[in-house]
Amino acid sequence: MRERSRATTQELRLAIECLPRHTRVAMLEGISSNDIIVGAYTSGNGICPMLAAHRAGGRTDFISFAKAWDRYAFRGARKQASRRATERELLILRTHLEASLLDDDGPAADLRAAMVEHRELMARRQPPDSARPRPGDPDGPRPGDPDRSRELRARPGWAWLRVFRRYDDYQRALDRLDRMREPGRGAEQQREPEHV
Repeated sequence: MRERSRATTQELRLAIECLPRHTRVAMLEGISSNDIIVGAYTSGNGICPMLAAHRAGGRTDFISFAKAWDRYAFRGARKQASRRATERELLILRTHLEASLLDDDGPAADLRAAMVEHRELMARRQPPDSARPRPGDPDGPRPGDPDRSRELRARPGWAWLRVFRRYDDYQRALDRLDRMREPGRGAEQQREPEHV
C-alpha cells in the first residue's frame, strides 16, 4: 500500500510541474478561496483544483493533472464518489504548488544557464581587455599564491622554500641542514644526493 501512495504523490508532483506557471499561481489562489473536491469537476460540495485555477485566471486544460489529483485522493479506495478534499490532501497540493513555484524562482538547473551566469559574473569582476596583462607578460598574474617577493625581500630569513608533500621528506631535509651546520665539515662532505 505504501508503494502505491508514494507513486501517486510523485504522479501528482509531476503533473503540477507540467502545469504552466500562471496556472499554478492561479491554482494556489483558487484553492484558498474555494471549497475543493475530489472525483468531479464540480458538485454541490465545491469545485476541483483545475476549475478553481480556471476561475482565478489560470485558464489551462490539463486532463493529466485532474487524473493525477483523483488517483492521489482515491488511492486504494473502492468507492470513488466525489467528496470534499481533506485538509491533508489540500496541504499536500498547496505544498507541491509552492515548491514548484520556488523551483522556478531558484537558480537555473541546466548547465548552459549556469555557464552563462558564471561568465556574466566573471565579466563583471575582470578589468577591461586593455588593462588585462597579456599571457607571458612578466607582470601578469601567476597561478597559485600571489607573488610577495617584492614585499618580503627586505625581511631577514625570507625565501621561497621547496614544498614537501610528505613529512618524512621534510624531516630528511631538516636533518641534512643540521649536518651541514656542524663545524668541521668541508664543502665536499656537505653535498649529499637528494632522495626526493
